Amino acid sequence: MKLPIYDHFHPDEKPFVDRAWEWVERSAQQHELKRTDFLDPRQAQIVQSLVNRHPDVELRLDGGYPEAERCRAIIGPDYRDLDQELAAIAVLEVQVSGPGGASQQLDHGDYLGALLGLGIKRDRVGDIHVHETFAHIMMTEDIADYLNVHLRQVHRASVLTEIIPLSSLSPVVPELQEMSFTVASMRVDGIASDVHRISRTKIVDPIRAGRCRVNWKTVEDPSEQLREGDVVSIKGLGRFKVLEADGVTKKGRIRLKVGKFI
Repeated sequence: MKLPIYDHFHPDEKPFVDRAWEWVERSAQQHELKRTDFLDPRQAQIVQSLVNRHPDVELRLDGGYPEAERCRAIIGPDYRDLDQELAAIAVLEVQVSGPGGASQQLDHGDYLGALLGLGIKRDRVGDIHVHETFAHIMMTEDIADYLNVHLRQVHRASVLTEIIPLSSLSPVVPELQEMSFTVASMRVDGIASDVHRISRTKIVDPIRAGRCRVNWKTVEDPSEQLREGDVVSIKGLGRFKVLEADGVTKKGRIRLKVGKFI
């Protein structure tokens, strides 16, 4: 059955919309409680929009700490107090051991790659907080013991692991490199070209190839208009956030302040 809501989503999102709609309907019709794996912000937005269509269904998003980017969704009938339902999230502390531990300079991709290399699916892992000699990794509780035993190497570094309480989590606040410039319009290709310092011609190809996301939603139109607060990611180039559109110059160009994630 074709849902009318498909019109609001990218075609690539249809399989997830189908799954999320089933969660919501089972909660509404069969009074089931559903605890999902970790969702990215776009998936969470989709679930929220579907829950809003059912007055008898409630949603709670929990990533283990207030500013979490990746969250588990708890979906249930409105008579249940979802605040009392456990999100079942664990934190694994991964310490770099051996000589030159601090100089290994492991990054987010190194830690995620090590987890995927052990057969862990991406949606079982939440936010990864990378510090100089250790990382705190959010994950579903059911895989924590397995990783605590088997995760012994990240990239080329030997590591030691320990499951720690959520209260001991040391989150990393993303750093933004602020940039100010003027643009003729709020088109995604023009702004991305200035942020990444490559020609607009070269930025158009990855956008049209489906490698660009605005607020975690795939965008293939280079003329897509951005707004303050939008987060843009282009595969292979990184992410940036539109911080402020501050008026227009005498020549009619828009003054823009952008933060590039570093």
